[in-house]
Parts: sequence; C-alpha cells; structure tokens
Amino acid sequence: MFHEHRKLISELKNTDLFFQKMFKEHNDLDTKIDKLENDVVKSVSREEEIEEMKRRKLALKDEIGRYLDEKSKEQ
Repeated sequence: MFHEHRKLISELKNTDLFFQKMFKEHNDLDTKIDKLENDVVKSVSREEEIEEMKRRKLALKDEIGRYLDEKSKEQ
C-alpha cells in the first residue's frame, strides 16, 4: 500500500499521532476482517459486519492516501 510513500510512511509512523491512529485502525481492521473471513461459522450478521469493516477500511485507505499526498507536498 502506497509504495511511493514508503519513506514518508515510516517517518509519520514515528512522528505523527494522527497518522499513527489512522494506520493502526486500518491494520486492526485488516486483521479483524481476515479473522472473520476465515471463521468456519459465518452468519448473515457476520457478513454484514465484515462488509461494514471493509467499507471503513477502504475509507481509511483513501484518507491515508490524501494525507500522504498532502504531507509529501509539504516536504
């Protein structure tokens, strides 16, 4: 994800609390989605929960991308 911003991501993960929070939430959602998708017992409510998490994860990815673009212009 965002290979062109690898150096900036590394820097922001160490210095920017807002970025750290977004990045952590994105990674946490990724982990939860993987766990739920690999769960043997899936219910309709689980599928809805997974879809909601995927939408939030995608929104975070977009937000992270915009933030990275903004920060890279500042440098």
